[in-house]
Amino acid sequence: MDEDFLARLQSLRSEFGKPMAITSGYRSPKHSIERKKAAPGPHAHGKACDISVGSAAAYELISIALRMGFTGIGVSQKGTASRFIHLDTMPRRAVWSY
Repeated sequence: MDEDFLARLQSLRSEFGKPMAITSGYRSPKHSIERKKAAPGPHAHGKACDISVGSAAAYELISIALRMGFTGIGVSQKGTASRFIHLDTMPRRAVWSY
Protein backbone atom coordinates (compact mmCIF):
# COMPACT_ATOMS: atom_id res chain seq x y z
CA MET A 1 0.00 0.00 0.00
CA ASP A 2 1.10 3.55 -0.75
CA GLU A 3 2.28 5.30 2.44
CA ASP A 4 0.65 8.64 1.57
CA PHE A 5 -2.65 6.88 0.89
CA LEU A 6 -2.49 5.03 4.22
CA ALA A 7 -1.66 8.24 6.14
CA ARG A 8 -4.58 10.03 4.49
CA LEU A 9 -6.87 7.08 5.23
CA GLN A 10 -5.85 7.13 8.91
CA SER A 11 -6.57 10.87 9.10
CA LEU A 12 -9.97 10.22 7.52
CA ARG A 13 -10.69 7.49 10.06
CA SER A 14 -9.71 9.76 12.95
CA GLU A 15 -11.95 12.59 11.77
CA PHE A 16 -14.84 10.27 10.82
CA GLY A 17 -14.76 8.84 14.36
CA LYS A 18 -16.57 5.62 13.47
CA PRO A 19 -15.33 2.14 12.57
CA MET A 20 -14.43 1.78 8.90
CA ALA A 21 -14.68 -1.77 7.56
CA ILE A 22 -12.37 -2.04 4.55
CA THR A 23 -13.88 -4.54 2.12
CA SER A 24 -11.20 -4.24 -0.56
CA GLY A 25 -7.68 -2.82 -0.41
CA TYR A 26 -4.63 -3.75 -2.48
CA ARG A 27 -5.29 -6.07 -5.43
CA SER A 28 -2.61 -7.76 -7.47
CA PRO A 29 -2.69 -6.84 -11.17
CA LYS A 30 -3.43 -10.57 -11.66
CA HIS A 31 -6.65 -10.35 -9.55
CA SER A 32 -9.72 -11.23 -11.65
CA ILE A 33 -11.20 -7.72 -11.30
CA GLU A 34 -7.94 -6.04 -12.34
CA ARG A 35 -7.39 -8.41 -15.30
CA LYS A 36 -10.70 -7.26 -16.82
CA LYS A 37 -9.41 -3.68 -17.06
CA ALA A 38 -7.35 -2.18 -19.89
CA ALA A 39 -4.72 -1.20 -17.29
CA PRO A 40 -4.46 -1.96 -13.57
CA GLY A 41 -6.57 0.41 -11.47
CA PRO A 42 -5.86 2.31 -8.24
CA HIS A 43 -6.27 -0.80 -6.07
CA ALA A 44 -3.34 -2.39 -7.93
CA HIS A 45 -1.25 0.72 -7.22
CA GLY A 46 -1.98 0.53 -3.47
CA LYS A 47 -3.82 3.86 -3.64
CA ALA A 48 -7.43 2.75 -3.13
CA CYS A 49 -9.84 1.01 -0.82
CA ASP A 50 -13.54 0.26 -0.56
CA ILE A 51 -15.25 1.04 2.75
CA SER A 52 -18.50 -0.59 3.84
CA VAL A 53 -20.80 2.33 4.73
CA GLY A 54 -24.27 3.56 3.85
CA SER A 55 -26.88 6.28 4.23
CA ALA A 56 -26.00 9.43 6.20
CA ALA A 57 -22.63 7.97 7.24
CA ALA A 58 -21.71 7.57 3.56
CA TYR A 59 -22.50 11.24 2.92
CA GLU A 60 -20.38 12.24 5.93
CA LEU A 61 -17.48 10.03 4.82
CA ILE A 62 -17.53 11.49 1.30
CA SER A 63 -17.61 15.05 2.65
CA ILE A 64 -14.56 14.44 4.83
CA ALA A 65 -12.74 12.54 2.04
CA LEU A 66 -13.17 15.48 -0.35
CA ARG A 67 -11.73 17.90 2.22
CA MET A 68 -8.76 15.56 2.75
CA GLY A 69 -7.85 15.41 -0.92
CA PHE A 70 -9.11 12.01 -2.02
CA THR A 71 -9.48 12.31 -5.80
CA GLY A 72 -11.49 9.24 -6.79
CA ILE A 73 -14.86 8.53 -5.20
CA GLY A 74 -17.02 5.62 -6.27
CA VAL A 75 -20.47 5.26 -4.74
CA SER A 76 -22.41 2.01 -4.39
CA GLN A 77 -25.51 2.53 -2.26
CA LYS A 78 -28.02 0.13 -3.84
CA GLY A 79 -29.84 -2.40 -1.71
CA THR A 80 -28.89 -3.05 1.90
CA ALA A 81 -26.08 -5.62 1.82
CA SER A 82 -23.40 -4.23 -0.49
CA ARG A 83 -23.24 -0.50 0.22
CA PHE A 84 -19.73 0.90 0.00
CA ILE A 85 -17.65 3.95 -0.90
CA HIS A 86 -14.49 3.58 -3.01
CA LEU A 87 -11.75 6.11 -2.23
CA ASP A 88 -8.48 6.65 -4.05
CA THR A 89 -5.69 9.17 -4.53
CA MET A 90 -4.88 8.75 -8.21
CA PRO A 91 -3.89 11.93 -10.12
CA ARG A 92 -7.23 12.46 -11.85
CA ARG A 93 -10.41 13.75 -10.14
CA ALA A 94 -13.51 11.60 -10.66
CA VAL A 95 -16.79 10.59 -9.06
CA TRP A 96 -18.85 7.63 -10.30
CA SER A 97 -21.52 5.20 -9.22
CA TYR A 98 -21.65 1.42 -9.49
